[in-house]
Amino acid sequence: MFSGKIRYAFCLLNRNREFSMSSTSAPAPSNFIRSIIDADLASGKHRNIVTRFPPEPNGYLHVGHAKSICLNFGLAQDYQGKCNLRFDDTNPEKESEEYAQSIQDDVRWLGFQWDGEVRWASDYFDALYGFALELINKGLAYVDDLTPEQMREYRGTLTQPGKDSPNRDRPIAENLDLFARMKAGEFADGAMVLRAKIDMASPNMNMRDPAIYRIRRAHHIRTGDKWCIYPMYDYTHCISDALEGITHSICTLEFEDHRPLYDWVLDNITIPCHPRQYEFSRLELHYTITSKRKLLQLVNEKHVSGWDDPRMPTISGMRRRGYTPEGIREFAKRIGVSKSENSVDMAIMEGAIREDLELRAPRVMAIINPLKVTITNADGAQAREADFHPNMPELGKRIVPFGKELFIEADDFAEVPPAGWKRLTLGGEIRLRHSYVMRCDEAVKDVAGKVIELRCSIDHNTLGKNPEGRKVKGVIHFLSCEHALPAEIRLYDRLFTVPEPDGDREVDFCTHLNPASLTVVQGWVEAAVRDAAPETRYQFERLGYFVTDRRDHRPGGKLVFNRTVTLKDSWAKEQP
Repeated sequence: MFSGKIRYAFCLLNRNREFSMSSTSAPAPSNFIRSIIDADLASGKHRNIVTRFPPEPNGYLHVGHAKSICLNFGLAQDYQGKCNLRFDDTNPEKESEEYAQSIQDDVRWLGFQWDGEVRWASDYFDALYGFALELINKGLAYVDDLTPEQMREYRGTLTQPGKDSPNRDRPIAENLDLFARMKAGEFADGAMVLRAKIDMASPNMNMRDPAIYRIRRAHHIRTGDKWCIYPMYDYTHCISDALEGITHSICTLEFEDHRPLYDWVLDNITIPCHPRQYEFSRLELHYTITSKRKLLQLVNEKHVSGWDDPRMPTISGMRRRGYTPEGIREFAKRIGVSKSENSVDMAIMEGAIREDLELRAPRVMAIINPLKVTITNADGAQAREADFHPNMPELGKRIVPFGKELFIEADDFAEVPPAGWKRLTLGGEIRLRHSYVMRCDEAVKDVAGKVIELRCSIDHNTLGKNPEGRKVKGVIHFLSCEHALPAEIRLYDRLFTVPEPDGDREVDFCTHLNPASLTVVQGWVEAAVRDAAPETRYQFERLGYFVTDRRDHRPGGKLVFNRTVTLKDSWAKEQP
């Protein structure tokens, strides 16, 4: 009797569920990078801006990358410029097509599109090799065969200058010959490196003749076995920026000490474009870690189910958790861009997600911890039509059926209620959401004294209206047992129990894993969600925001919901 209306309402829901708060959100606040861009455009230094996002395809992107994506692509978008996606694929042993594809998927999911084709550092391997030859010919690079231990010894310390390598003054012709033979594969891995000749006494350790090429026999995801020498990141990155005409090369603050090397390379090769590097503080989000090495450890040691586990701070994990791209972009806007420490409470992220879901998520009822209710006077009781969202009529309506047997949340009943209790108790009345006023007449217990059933009666004159002569304050949600659908409900919480799980380097961060970060329960949901596609978001009234799992949920079959976030910040009163 209800299926036709439910299907129609669900079609309306799907058609409208892409409603976004982004169209009404405020413009991005100014920051020091925007001020630089404004000045560059005003002075005529640049007519247009070109930024880039340069991840290494050696893992899945995390929330810190999301901030960088929003910054680089957002700047290009706001200034009608361009943003390139360029993979730093100079470390072939750790890179894979899987990671590269996941990164592209993440960027698109966040709502951005790069300019033109995807770019790769390997696109420039021939050019990079040519620029290395130019440095050698200028006497600004040399082949060194010191062992790694000797190189560390010669490099010096933060308080002591380094020493020149015995190979620093090799003749140019010899360096050219050795470098060509390195390329030809005549030497073992690690036997030699090509170093820039800068200043072994520099107070900046990055300028003490850094290696710019090393021998590494590893199959490359794009060039195969063509190369057995690979350029180092600091050398590759600045040249790639210049070849692409990047105007503002934006990176995190740990690269500030690398900027002199960035400039040195570009100042000493024949290349017309010289981008400028600007650094901002990286994101440190409480109750998470953003080290790729440690995230990989969580995956490999089976602490999580994979890179896209909804507890992971990866973009794919946040997506599977039910976070919205609009909410993540709003979070990035709120935390801002600066050079000061960017340690952010998880509540800011969760708040941005809640606010976005409040605008877009249809509301339905679900029961996580069911307590059976038998209605003793159910004859003649009627179903009622209800909106999917009180402020969004375009999301449509669905039927909320009623029956002789109901499920309510066990937590909504108390035999001995505490002060201020506004839910169900013996002899008390409450309003069933979208339905009748109900009175609890009897509690049935098992042999252990646990309440296993309530026997209640309804006021037939209260469907859609208040009772006469009395006020009922409490409202609880319910499901008709006959119409409710079973569902696997995954209650996700924060992965760690402390704000900075890797704050103490002497303590294994895994000791702070939250044993209650995932609880799986068998619950019940409204029939209106039967055909929901994967990644459909809902507010389960009074329980939180949930999403159908993008991996395991089957429309019309096995229903799997992940809790995205609670309705309120349950961590507001954190332990000291």
